[in-house]
Amino acid sequence: MHRHSYQGRKFHRESDQRKALIKSLAEALIINESIETTVTKAKELRPYVEKLVTKAKKSDLHSRRQVISSLQTTSTAHKLVDEIAPKLSVRDSGYLRIEKTTLRRGDNTQMARISFVDDLAEKPVSKPAKNEANSDKEDQKASDNKLASPAKTKAKVKETK
Repeated sequence: MHRHSYQGRKFHRESDQRKALIKSLAEALIINESIETTVTKAKELRPYVEKLVTKAKKSDLHSRRQVISSLQTTSTAHKLVDEIAPKLSVRDSGYLRIEKTTLRRGDNTQMARISFVDDLAEKPVSKPAKNEANSDKEDQKASDNKLASPAKTKAKVKETK
């Protein structure tokens, strides 16, 4: 008989080795913000990291401790909570993307690049505030140009004829 509702992939490893593999891949992804691995490992890694990011976005003590327990080192957990999660706060889900890349040379396995959807290196750019006096002068110049431009164009058309 066939057993129904299998959950997860085995990767030809024992359960403790599988957990260590997923934790180390998640850690590498958080540190480097993009890694290249096999497609099946990337597909298994995506929900694990997305759940961690959702927990990290809460940024309270309990969720921080949950993230620390799910990763191998505390420094990567703190990086996820303090640096990465605030930059992804505009999204509710779908923090990661999987892009298929080349085939691996040794065994012809399909490789994939898994990375965060938003560019984490960019900082939000704030626009400089304009002075009200300068903006009023610019508005007057723009309106003067609009009024003067039709007359000038008519004069130029007459000169050319």
